[in-house]
Amino acid sequence: MTGTTSLEERIAHLSRAVDDLSDVVARQAADIDRLTRRVTMLLEREAAREADGGSLALGDDRPPHW
Repeated sequence: MTGTTSLEERIAHLSRAVDDLSDVVARQAADIDRLTRRVTMLLEREAAREADGGSLALGDDRPPHW
């Protein structure tokens, strides 16, 4: 194998790795965007609930029939 061929192979492998990593980053960015929208929606929903005077139901409160 010549030096040029070896370099071409290494470049091809590195290009593939960069493309694969780019795909991963794009998927992660989409996931982060989706999760950010969901958190924003939940924060807005909770702010509206607090503005309406809604009470916070805690898991350690006893039910009213106790």
